[in-house]
Amino acid sequence: MARVITVGAAQLGPVEKSESRTSVVTRMVRLMETAKRKRCDLLVFPELALTTFFPRWYMTDQAEIDQWFEAEMPNCDTEPLFDMARQSNMAFHLGYAELCTESDQTHHYNSAILVNKHGEIAAKYRKIHLPGHDEFDPNREFQHLEKRYFEVGNLGFPVWRFLGGIFGMCICNDRRWPETYRVMGLQGVEMVILGYNTPTTNSQSNEAPHVRAFHNLLSMQAGAYQNSTWVVGVAKAGNEDGHELMGGSAIIAPSGELVAQCLTLDDELAIADCDLDATIFGKQTIFDFGRHRRIEHYGIITQQNGVTLPPN
Repeated sequence: MARVITVGAAQLGPVEKSESRTSVVTRMVRLMETAKRKRCDLLVFPELALTTFFPRWYMTDQAEIDQWFEAEMPNCDTEPLFDMARQSNMAFHLGYAELCTESDQTHHYNSAILVNKHGEIAAKYRKIHLPGHDEFDPNREFQHLEKRYFEVGNLGFPVWRFLGGIFGMCICNDRRWPETYRVMGLQGVEMVILGYNTPTTNSQSNEAPHVRAFHNLLSMQAGAYQNSTWVVGVAKAGNEDGHELMGGSAIIAPSGELVAQCLTLDDELAIADCDLDATIFGKQTIFDFGRHRRIEHYGIITQQNGVTLPPN
């Protein structure tokens, strides 16, 4: 019997700096209500879904920084999402800024959770590939200070048994690195879910918006195909506090093909029926890692033109 789950990519339009978490959660609940009518099993929200993309601003006051983080999950602002999950019999994925205490030390992570149909947190991931910089850069039109506000995730790239399949998570810039998908692929992942907040322009280059949108999909489609897994990538999009974020939220099949995609830069839901058994063919043939992957023969060039190269 096929293992089909109905997945919704719940794209969010811009979240202004002045918008409250209560307002954002109200928008998210509306998307959950629509997803319920469409009989979704899983709804995927973006990275840092509850607030504006605050790393674009330089801050030095730790109290000002911490206001963008969630010290508990769920909390009074996000509880309606968990309630809706229970009422709708629907799981969801949520990206947010996590403030936590571990071993008597305070930590800040760019995190995501999987919540099951009972409204219980089933899994957590913390972003590993942090882009940007950690100090104010006067040569940038806008800042990208993820390295200032977040620590590198310390949970690795695990997979979880969830909704009858094998699920993994990553966040935004993680999606551009092939090892992200491969580490999960080696664990048999059948669906990788992720959120992103990606600007349509890069202040450090003249790369055209359509090329950036192409690279966004290219990285996810390649990860899906090369590991024979579903990939669900969901954006925060539109003009957010004067900064354009790309949309393009997509559900991608193990073949690398797009099966559903958001077409606007607003709150929008793209839905697809995803057969987890569609991952089997690729895993047993072209990408049967156990039979075909030959890491022992992946030689590293140590000489070039007679010159010995230094180790990395």
